[in-house]
Amino acid sequence: QVLLKTLKEDVDIPSRRVLITGATGLLGRAVFKEFNENNWNTVGCGYRRAQPRFEHVNLLDSIAVHDIIHDFQPHVIVHCAAERRPDVVEGQPDAASQLNVAASANLAKEAAGVGAFLIYISTDYVFDGTSPPYKETDVPNPLNLYGKTKLEGEKAVLENNEDTAVLRIPVLYGEVERLEESAVTVMFDKVQFSNKSANMDHWQQRFPTNVKDVAAVCRQLAEKRMLDPSIKGTFHWSGNEQMTKYEMACAIADAFNLPSSHLRPITDSPVVGALRPRNAQLDCSKLEMLGIGQRTPFRAGIRESLWPFLVDKRWRQTVFH
Repeated sequence: QVLLKTLKEDVDIPSRRVLITGATGLLGRAVFKEFNENNWNTVGCGYRRAQPRFEHVNLLDSIAVHDIIHDFQPHVIVHCAAERRPDVVEGQPDAASQLNVAASANLAKEAAGVGAFLIYISTDYVFDGTSPPYKETDVPNPLNLYGKTKLEGEKAVLENNEDTAVLRIPVLYGEVERLEESAVTVMFDKVQFSNKSANMDHWQQRFPTNVKDVAAVCRQLAEKRMLDPSIKGTFHWSGNEQMTKYEMACAIADAFNLPSSHLRPITDSPVVGALRPRNAQLDCSKLEMLGIGQRTPFRAGIRESLWPFLVDKRWRQTVFH
């Protein structure tokens, strides 16, 4: 008995189980960490980037999906995996639809089979951006194929599993492995190389949102759901600082005391690539009324995310010494 007690103290596995898809991605890594550090038994799965700490699961393989869900028996599944690059979706519509719609529908079915609460991550791009802010009850009208596939995914998960939460979120940033991982951090090179003038979009209104904040919302939603089965349906979460890419770039420059005079605001609507909504601001009052939410100020969040990619290392001395 003494031995058993010692063993139990050493490996006290939390009783609440959560499965994260897309756990190798920018959002998935943050969601994995948030649950893992808050007393959840957390399993993450990835595909291209699956490392030893994550399960290698192809979400298009329905048998593999069935097996991991039935083996692990999660109470909650957070579905972060998606093709999220609008221009890639336009170029590979079938592959994108397979992942964003078909795989999501299948995951919802399997979740229902084990009584798991599914959180499906969606996007502000389900709206056309002509009459913000958008409530959960507002009628979607996606302008591009990315928004269309994510909206189809929403409908598919809700049809296959009524106990699903759809969480719509806007453009994300956070602690990236590569700058290209986020549409926000990808601008850092243009900001840093101030010897070359750079055109920056100053038309589309964005609400950059830290993945750590979205992860906290997912966990709070899951924990509320464990106590209250009425928690389901569609929810919105978003940062509350409205910025164009030009304004984000200037804020990034300011956060690192870099010049921004080489950045040029472009106020015309973009001509190339997938159509983008002008302002798809999400109204988050539904989650706020539930006491759910977390918001990291943009400058603090971006500093934490980008300092490893700073070329001029003198800055580090001024901040850390």
